[in-house]
Amino acid sequence: MQNVGKWNRIDDIEKTQNIQVNQKDRKGRKMESQSSEIIIIGAAIIDILVRPADEEVFRSGSSSAEEIRMSTGADALNEATVLARLGKRVRLETVIGSDRAGAFIREHCQNSGIELPEDCEREGLPTGINVVLIDKTGERHFLTNPKGSLRSLTLADIHMPFCEDAGIVCFASIFVFPRIGAEELEIIFRQAKKQGKIVCADMTKRKKNETVKDIAAALQYVDYLLPNAEEAMLLTGEETVEEAADSLAEAGAGNVVIKCGQKGCYLKSAQKSEWVPAVSGVRCVDTTGAGDSFAAGFVYALSEGKSLRECTEYANQCGAKAVGSVGAVEWTEQI
Repeated sequence: MQNVGKWNRIDDIEKTQNIQVNQKDRKGRKMESQSSEIIIIGAAIIDILVRPADEEVFRSGSSSAEEIRMSTGADALNEATVLARLGKRVRLETVIGSDRAGAFIREHCQNSGIELPEDCEREGLPTGINVVLIDKTGERHFLTNPKGSLRSLTLADIHMPFCEDAGIVCFASIFVFPRIGAEELEIIFRQAKKQGKIVCADMTKRKKNETVKDIAAALQYVDYLLPNAEEAMLLTGEETVEEAADSLAEAGAGNVVIKCGQKGCYLKSAQKSEWVPAVSGVRCVDTTGAGDSFAAGFVYALSEGKSLRECTEYANQCGAKAVGSVGAVEWTEQI
């Protein structure tokens, strides 16, 4: 495999910024020899993607699809994969089963240069497998296994203190794991800040009617919070993206970046609040992993020392790349 080149090898992403991707050969890198720059915490599963899918199959009993494929998935693994393929040294804190699906994830991480903890496998735990039904508009509909590894991560599974070399700790999705609630999040984020790390966090929709007040103690340690518009407004109870960003900032988040799909994203910091427009002319094929690619792009640019505006612009570019192909991270194969 050729070494990863400059950022401008991702087609037009380089047009607005001049950020270099670290040059390294990712294939076959030994996990034990790696010193990680970025730690991602969250789930790692398998996705079975079907496109396009609709209710006709339930009427006819059989239906053809243009594309059916198997891919790695889940927020944390998606983010780690994008970052690794952009040239970053990444450690993924996760749990998987000791089964064929888990072996597939291990092989993927080995090939991508993602470090996994040696003790991440769990006997008797099925590695999560999602069936992702993608409709004609590119929107996703999921079939999940509640007994699998998708939501099984606990505080005890996360190796702390974090490795000293890592400058960024990113929690891939608040509210995904039933046994990592507000108190556990506070412990994780506080430890990261105690070690001088930059803390980033994405989220999914709340599961138990949580409010922003419920997680405020944890948010005070978060430097960059990256929800989407629906998640942010649901959590805060606000009716606009701008009001939701204000509420999250008032609760303690240092900087709030709200993903808004075709509108781009809205950022709020102590210095300014502004909309950053989305990439124009993008044909949406599949929204799977778009938010994860956005988050990974943001973290990547952040690790390169770029401004908040530059980070959001690059994140928008990565999200746009993701929706242009089927699968969460397939766009990175072009790098």
